[in-house]
Amino acid sequence: MGQNYIKNIDFSTALKMADLVSYQPGQVVSKTLAQNPAVSLTLFAFDRGEEISTHSSTGDALVLALDGEGEITINGEKHELKQGETIVMPANAPHAVYAKERFKMFLVVVFP
Repeated sequence: MGQNYIKNIDFSTALKMADLVSYQPGQVVSKTLAQNPAVSLTLFAFDRGEEISTHSSTGDALVLALDGEGEITINGEKHELKQGETIVMPANAPHAVYAKERFKMFLVVVFP
């Protein structure tokens, strides 16, 4: 068996992504599944009212909402995101995430 490139998750097992990260009162919890120069895969759980402030990334960032409701701000424009919905935050665009309700998301960043 070779090297595993994905971590912190059981292999060869059907799983619910939303169950892989837990809410914690007053916190943003993250679980990294992969991180390398080409891609980053991270699960997040935001308690209500928690946020990641405005920042930018050199890669395109795809957000998939797994639970709850979040507000994604891209270039100053707010977008509501609910379970099952997705949005892409373009590379180098200022963006932020705010949990209107408790919110879980899967973040995939693809770097140049």
